[in-house]
Amino acid sequence: MEKLITGIPPTESMNENKYQLQDEESIQGQIIGECYETRKHFYSSDEGPKHTVLPEQVIREQEPESEHSHAASQLYDLANLYRARGKYEKAEPLYQQALQIGEQMLGLEHPHIAELLNGLAMLYFEQGKYEKAEPLYQQALQIREQALGPKHPDVAYSLSNLAILYKDLGKYEKAELLLQRALQIRERVLGPKHSHVASVLNNLANLFSEQGKYAEAEPLYQRALRIRERVLGPQHPDVAYPLNGLAILYKKQGNYRKAEPFLQRALQIRERTLGPQYPDLAHSLSNLASLYSNQDKYAEAELLLMRALQVREQALGSQHPAVADPIHSLANLYFEQGKYAQAELLFLRTLQIWEKALGPEHPNAAYSLNNLAMLYKKQGNYGKAELFLQQAWQIREQALGPQHPLTRKTKRRYVSLQRAKERQTSSANGGSLRWAGSVTRTAMDFLKRVAL
Repeated sequence: MEKLITGIPPTESMNENKYQLQDEESIQGQIIGECYETRKHFYSSDEGPKHTVLPEQVIREQEPESEHSHAASQLYDLANLYRARGKYEKAEPLYQQALQIGEQMLGLEHPHIAELLNGLAMLYFEQGKYEKAEPLYQQALQIREQALGPKHPDVAYSLSNLAILYKDLGKYEKAELLLQRALQIRERVLGPKHSHVASVLNNLANLFSEQGKYAEAEPLYQRALRIRERVLGPQHPDVAYPLNGLAILYKKQGNYRKAEPFLQRALQIRERTLGPQYPDLAHSLSNLASLYSNQDKYAEAELLLMRALQVREQALGSQHPAVADPIHSLANLYFEQGKYAQAELLFLRTLQIWEKALGPEHPNAAYSLNNLAMLYKKQGNYGKAELFLQQAWQIREQALGPQHPLTRKTKRRYVSLQRAKERQTSSANGGSLRWAGSVTRTAMDFLKRVAL
């Protein structure tokens, strides 16, 4: 089974004046990050709170007219709010309209255009439309380099965003080069102990941890933790990110005893500073549940995941894509215990949420499809398993590319499934092998062109 990257620390994109999204469990931790969690404020480049989130009815009342002198900024802020609520179909035209107005008012090379491009790029990124996001991130980077100089702090924002995209596409070398450059800029301009430096360190550590380079990741998490404790204080909510990163690193290495106190501390910080109903709290609850699940402490894990689900549903609504994360984790938990009927219902629910909110081709949908396939395979329903696994493979190949680790893993599982079908057919026919007959035409084409 595949977990939805439960336990991968969030990528911390530090874009000025954007509605922060953090997701430790999506393919934006691998894929966005990252991708679907709301914060209560916009954050400017100095990380200070800028705008309080308004109720949606107030947002509609304040929707700007295009003739307004500040229309581009107002449209951009409104688009950010809709994006944070998972209303992508409403956000996209607002981003496009803001960009069009901004370009008419300021020209194509103004630094503010880079901010508008970045917002639209993030929308596509979160929807899994990486082919649309990449050129916009690149254009924003080019504008900032030309207008502000290659060593301006805002250039580091664009470098980090592009690096996040490459990380999620499995282009780790490209991502590392961009993050190293972003780190160099921030250390030179802001000093080695600035909180923005800690953000790049955390992202770089995430990249190494994802590749299994634990010896390289650990000191970066530790340095990020020291900086944030010193600059922001030991109880600041941003301290929870490197704490979580270290915990997950130790968990991956099987050192559960060392991981648990870091996760407990991250949870306590978020409860104390953000409150018991804040969406970010679900990250810590889910990560601690994952740790307990790995130790077969299923009852404890289930309670934490139920609480994580309740927090997100109350804060974001039952159809927000971030709500699917704890549901997916619960489904995995039930599958591990052999509770297949309960697991199936929850996998289907996550699939419905992601397809409705993000589209049927979003990589997150592949997680549910893959795990449904594994569930049906476990029950001996190879025909149904093949159908779902084919869909997962096609989504990942299209969105992530044929060489992405997840795509290649799906291909290997597909071959394994075909071999299981072969054995089933052989058994049913008195031991005679009927490989060609047991493999569908699609599978044969797949096997011919895939080198494993």
